[in-house]
Amino acid sequence: MALWARQASRWRCLLKAARAAEFPGRLRGSSTSTAQACLGLAPRALPPFPSDVLPWRLQACRHVSVGSCSPPDSAKDGSFSSPESTLPSPVKQEQAKAETLPDLNPKTLYEDWDDIPPSSALEEISEEEAVQIIAEPLLPLRSSTLRDYVDHSETLAKLVHLGVDLSQVEKRQKAGQLLLTLDFEKDIRKILLFLKDVGVEDNQLGPFLTKNPYILGEDLEALETRVAYLKSKKFGKAEIAQMVSRAPYLLLFSVERLDNRLGFFKNELGLSVKKTKDLVIRLPRLLTGKLEPVKENLQVCQIELGFQRNEIQQIVFKTPKILTASKKRLRQTFDYLHNIMGIPHHMLTHFPQVFNSKLLRIKERHMFLTFLGRAQYDPAQPSYISLDQLVSLPDEVFCTEIAKASIQDFEKFLKTL
Repeated sequence: MALWARQASRWRCLLKAARAAEFPGRLRGSSTSTAQACLGLAPRALPPFPSDVLPWRLQACRHVSVGSCSPPDSAKDGSFSSPESTLPSPVKQEQAKAETLPDLNPKTLYEDWDDIPPSSALEEISEEEAVQIIAEPLLPLRSSTLRDYVDHSETLAKLVHLGVDLSQVEKRQKAGQLLLTLDFEKDIRKILLFLKDVGVEDNQLGPFLTKNPYILGEDLEALETRVAYLKSKKFGKAEIAQMVSRAPYLLLFSVERLDNRLGFFKNELGLSVKKTKDLVIRLPRLLTGKLEPVKENLQVCQIELGFQRNEIQQIVFKTPKILTASKKRLRQTFDYLHNIMGIPHHMLTHFPQVFNSKLLRIKERHMFLTFLGRAQYDPAQPSYISLDQLVSLPDEVFCTEIAKASIQDFEKFLKTL
């Protein structure tokens, strides 16, 4: 019986060594040493076994090969001790550890993952899982405001950070559609760098793009060509920066159109090249606005108001805004100054800024001076009051220095009108 148990122990050690070869590292080393120890105890030549013993040995090996540690049925009646009981305790511990460790083979793990079926959209979920699902809001196919797209568009978010007023941009025709089709890094960044190079200040980029978002869709090479044209006409860098900032649409005009505009004001007003350049620097929107109102105002000044050509040149050069002013306002202001106050043409030519003043302000001060007997606008007479003093001074200075009265008297007089 002892020989049979010894043979069963040897076969068990051999099986343990084969199983330990599948595990890496520590387990492999410990199992191999144990197997070698068991092999060392086994004899090289086995004596013959009786025929009634061999079937049990094969049965025991079969049980061991499938990982079972239970003895054969014939051993349960207590006729002989279990082979496992003859194993030392360290071998039992190693065996227990080997049986509980999972298979760490990466190939086997990947195969297990591949066996997991993908989740289906039609798969039923619990109410708790359904409540935890957060759905992203869908973009509207159509919207009357850019506000609905700001949270989903990096371009719009960065433009808002720059100070662009999208509520004003969306009022301009097709401007909102343009912004939604542009990429900030690819399309917009280079335009911003160009504007900064031209001279637009960082704090003015937002207001500039609010007034002219269309420049973001312009070709960079075309913009650089227009700036190069202005430089060729002897406009300085600071002057170009001032013109672009005050007239945001200036760089949308082609070189041919800019050249035609400069030629128009030079020929129509009879100005020199230098004076024409100074004129558009002071009022750059003359290059971007419509020419019809300019032509009409020139005709009003010459035909209705009676100014000569040389007088119109002086008026326009000193006060460029008169070219874009309301024709009705020009007529009313001239009528009161010339026909009521008696101001001649040459004095209006000398100080045309009076046309930029409010007509109500001119009336109130002239009537107050008339009430005080000090309405004298003839430079040859004593107590002469110039048009500059009449309209440019604040009320306190006008009352004390020109009217020789108090501000309270002036306010009381205004209540009588």
